[in-house]
Amino acid sequence: MKATASTISAIPERRGAEAADEAGMAALDLLPNQVLSRADGPLYRQLTGLLKAPISDGLLAPGSTLPREADLAERFGISLITVRQALRELESEGFIRKRAAKPAVVAARTGRPKPSFGFSSLAAIAESTKDRRLEIRSYRKEKSALASATFGLPAEAACHCLRAVLFVGAQPACQCTFYFPPAIGGRLARADFDDVVVFRSVQRHLGIKLSGARVTVRAELADASLARTLDCEAGDPILVTEMVYRSAEGEPVELTINKNRADFFSLTFEAPNDIV
Repeated sequence: MKATASTISAIPERRGAEAADEAGMAALDLLPNQVLSRADGPLYRQLTGLLKAPISDGLLAPGSTLPREADLAERFGISLITVRQALRELESEGFIRKRAAKPAVVAARTGRPKPSFGFSSLAAIAESTKDRRLEIRSYRKEKSALASATFGLPAEAACHCLRAVLFVGAQPACQCTFYFPPAIGGRLARADFDDVVVFRSVQRHLGIKLSGARVTVRAELADASLARTLDCEAGDPILVTEMVYRSAEGEPVELTINKNRADFFSLTFEAPNDIV
């Protein structure tokens, strides 16, 4: 059969694909041959650890091709959704680089450090949001027992509530809920929240000077709804920060509840030496 221009041009592409498949199969040989079990924790977390090990050990150098998603799913008895979640995890940490319609490749032997929250000052809190994007979902009145108690309102009172999602790159990493007392929230519109740092928007639009914030940190597990919002699995650990911002007169003007993916955030505190 006479080769046409189109078939000739397809030969290098086919050879490239075959080479990538061969490299991916070689990488697959570095991984254990086992079916993952939910009894050992979230499946995507297990796969993330299994893929990270040969990268960190230098067995898969930067530029190496990872196995195809379908091959990983078959090897470990998991779904393609789980495989893709693990790959997103590795990409967010800086270990790999995903490619459209091609296997991912190793980007670096060591990953990027996790974004860290610093709570030593309002400036440190604002700095923690650097290079992140806040996507507003809604702004309306809602009832919240915690918000009412924080603002000294009757339990049945409704507070103005801003709901948003914080993104690190393309990854949703934090579900954010902001409550304001009527005297504050009633003077704000959805369009006023034009800064990833919401308390900075409040100060600028209303001329309110803040004196500080009280921060409470706790842990919980993601329910099905939160898992969908943050693109994680139900039962994954969540780092919750509750922050009550106060005016110069000491009055609470904002209650912020952030539900962060624990694999995306860490906390940083400065502990001064006050021991005599």
